[in-house]
Amino acid sequence: MANYKFTTPTVDEGPAGNHRLFYFYKLHRGITIVKDGGVYKQVRYQQDSYLNGLSEVYRGGYETTVNDATKAALIAGGVGVTEANFTAL
Repeated sequence: MANYKFTTPTVDEGPAGNHRLFYFYKLHRGITIVKDGGVYKQVRYQQDSYLNGLSEVYRGGYETTVNDATKAALIAGGVGVTEANFTAL
């Protein structure tokens, strides 16, 4: 069984500040993926109390090691995860 490095999906947010030059710069933000009630969901602004009760949490901006079965489930979950989010180890 192979293992993969999973990097969560990202989104570009901007502007990054109030000065006019910041309107040309965007921040790269990771999106947290959770499994709640057997269904994968994207969560942007979560509280730790919500995350503690979930069976699977993949925090945005972090890398996690997953196996083949988890990789297939995340791709099939319909939350914006593709093959591009995985790197073979």
